Amino acid sequence: MLPGGPGIGSESLFGLADALDVPGTCWMVDLPGDGSNVSPPGASENPYDVWPRVLIEAAQALPNCVYLGHSTGGMYLLSVPELESLLVGLVLVSTAPDANWRAPFFEMTQRHPLPEVDAATRRYEAERTDERLRDIAVASAEWNFTPESVAAGRELLRRMPYNRAAVDWSDRNFDETYVHTWWPRSLPTLIISGAEDRIVQQTPWSQPAFQGPHILHQRVEGAAHFPWMERPDAVASAMRALVARMTPRP
Repeated sequence: MLPGGPGIGSESLFGLADALDVPGTCWMVDLPGDGSNVSPPGASENPYDVWPRVLIEAAQALPNCVYLGHSTGGMYLLSVPELESLLVGLVLVSTAPDANWRAPFFEMTQRHPLPEVDAATRRYEAERTDERLRDIAVASAEWNFTPESVAAGRELLRRMPYNRAAVDWSDRNFDETYVHTWWPRSLPTLIISGAEDRIVQQTPWSQPAFQGPHILHQRVEGAAHFPWMERPDAVASAMRALVARMTPRP
């Protein structure tokens, strides 16, 4: 399971893992230099030199690997075409096929301004620390969650480890130019979209290019950018449907 962000720890996906009832083991992936993985053994002096291709290493380490990417994590997965031959399943949660989600997001923030986000951003620009980065994330809870789960979502974001260096790398090298470099030809794939997601627009997944007999689409009504927070049962059900389509390697 690869978290979004970047800069937020894979601990953000613990609740998702807890909601699932599928065979196997859930492994949380923090890329080197992201989340709390700040001093990974064997990493180069600049851990971001291997982003996002280091995802290959993690896939090769496990048999019958299913990768799940949330938000930017899913975008990283779709930037590494070598993964297709290494996986038995792919799960894309609240993510996008290219960077065109950014303009609708910024427009949304103008229509629904959060003064606390603006204030936290100014503090972060004056003092760029991981703690100040956390303040921005916590202040943005109303954008990320439905009203019924804002309080729980705010507490989730408050508990997470943050890493500003990861944010800076992605901002300079990935976020604005991202376009998926591969799409599963036959790999069982699940796309989970919160119907109320205001962060990453989910409409591109309706395009013909992203359809097929091996592709499952699950639109989760009443859920936002972290859909397992509002509708864990619906997310778990979609995952079970994907597992039924997967074939373990001998």
